[in-house]
Amino acid sequence: MKLKSSFLLTFMLAVLLTACAGQSYNLADYGLKPDSKENASPLIAKALQEIAATDHPDGVTIVLPKGRYDFYPEGASLREYFISNHDQDNPKSVGLPFENMKNVVFDGQGSELIFHGRMLPVSLVGSENCTLKNFSIDFENPHISQVKVLENDTVNGLITYEVAPWVQYEIRDSNFVAKGEGWEHIPAWGIAFEGDTKRLVYTTSDIGVGSRHVAEIAPRKILASWKNKKLIPGTVVVFRGYGRPTPGVFMYHDTNTALENIQVHYAEGMGLLAQMSENITLDRFSVCLRGKDDPRYFTTQADATHFSGCKGLIRSVGGLYEGMMDDAINVHGTYLKVQQRVDDKTLLGEYMHGQSYGFEWGRPGDTVQFIDSKTMEILGEQNTVTAIQAVDKPDDHGAKQFRITFEKPVDPAISEAGTYGIENLEWTPTVYFADNVIRNNRARGSLFSTPKRTVVENNVFDHTSGTAILLCGDCNGWFETGACHDVLIRNNRFINALTNMFQFTNAVISIYPEIPDLKDQKKYFHSGIVIENNTFDTFDAPILYAKSVDGLVFRNNVIRQNQDYPAFHWNNHRFFFQRVINAEIKDNQFDGGFDEARDILNEE
Repeated sequence: MKLKSSFLLTFMLAVLLTACAGQSYNLADYGLKPDSKENASPLIAKALQEIAATDHPDGVTIVLPKGRYDFYPEGASLREYFISNHDQDNPKSVGLPFENMKNVVFDGQGSELIFHGRMLPVSLVGSENCTLKNFSIDFENPHISQVKVLENDTVNGLITYEVAPWVQYEIRDSNFVAKGEGWEHIPAWGIAFEGDTKRLVYTTSDIGVGSRHVAEIAPRKILASWKNKKLIPGTVVVFRGYGRPTPGVFMYHDTNTALENIQVHYAEGMGLLAQMSENITLDRFSVCLRGKDDPRYFTTQADATHFSGCKGLIRSVGGLYEGMMDDAINVHGTYLKVQQRVDDKTLLGEYMHGQSYGFEWGRPGDTVQFIDSKTMEILGEQNTVTAIQAVDKPDDHGAKQFRITFEKPVDPAISEAGTYGIENLEWTPTVYFADNVIRNNRARGSLFSTPKRTVVENNVFDHTSGTAILLCGDCNGWFETGACHDVLIRNNRFINALTNMFQFTNAVISIYPEIPDLKDQKKYFHSGIVIENNTFDTFDAPILYAKSVDGLVFRNNVIRQNQDYPAFHWNNHRFFFQRVINAEIKDNQFDGGFDEARDILNEE
């Protein structure tokens, strides 16, 4: 990818200069002792507060001597953060709060940061030109439990399983209660993994788990009333909770941030959540296990990385993403639903999803457009925000509703009488996602919803279980914007995606906006998508699904059929299109030939 943007060159130069200049702090001088098992939370909080309060015009380097550091909620910094796509419970105990810092390099020198209870490991808020590097994040006792199936009596519906040695639990009123410091729950559902490969078990998807009507028949061995014939002895099942209170790393109002050589081994929410931030580089940022001998089969409770309402360039390269309970990357904005037409230039808009509200949505000067939620068609012309004010809170902190005034009159059709969304086009990023490995995870490999240039190249999508790449857009459920208009997917390898069915998993690459009223749609949602020079190793038929696209190219790709699993997908077409025009499929190689009459279906 040619990096022509001046902002990127400025960003890279700033990071380089920061790394070479300025004052240096060694956190050992603040009482931090590696491998001591002492609570590092109050010491880190005091150190970062003192460093942030000191002026460093030439930048600063903060060094953490290599070792293990344990963080507990006691003495940690308490913060009220409203975090996109997470539970909005507050306050949050933060291990390392980097707030209002400029030109800072934090070097963990390979340290392991181990968290206890329920904590937000790292926050980066209101920063500029900051680099965090060389450390890992994990929890001593994850909120996901893991068990191994020992016996499966499919006739009587009884399964005997062994609880992993690090899991804390008790049997209470015949229920399996997972617990830890400051938390407990009875898991209701989970994910099944092959014991030897750590891949999701074929055609299991989300399963109910044997956490009720159980008895402990020997230490850490449980007999459960649990019927599932696919859970053969040796299968490993992770018992999930419903909560996603915090990510591993939280970013908000940050500019020019680099995260380098960081591994998130577990977080109860996303591995990384960034919102309303500009120019983010992930260089060897991974959400991964602790190597091939790690006894755990899971990493994060949700996405590995997630970007909500960001702009500039998101550059994610050289990462390993595995074992997470959702996608490796998700990039989107958030629609506000129009709740009231105050006057011709003023609308009341509202965050609609219970896990996405409470943070800034836009600023005066931002360009917006309006969309009909039923057909996902743009209405009227683009407009400019001249004023925006929270309605239900003193400011945007914690707010759901905003009164927005625009430069020009808004299309007369847009009011509370219909279902309309407001999309902020200013806070939409360019994306470069390359040289990553995504494997053995639940749901999907990657999601992209931005109108700006998106390049996905040189990645390996290995047993992502659902769709490997999803181009989405939704103004009805999660209210995640928006249409893609310039996408290049090239030189990737896709290995046995679609072993399970999840939402939007219609093909290995699924272009699937949520459009409730497709039959009445007159325009098209996505456009300008090129898929070339990729290799697909697949056991089933569907390669590409597309809905509401004007301009789609699929060329010079190789599709190789294997017999690794039985074909099962309802979609038995290589290419299944709904309302797609200006599509071009050419110069591809297919094992066993290519029957265009059977393998291409285009429904208008």
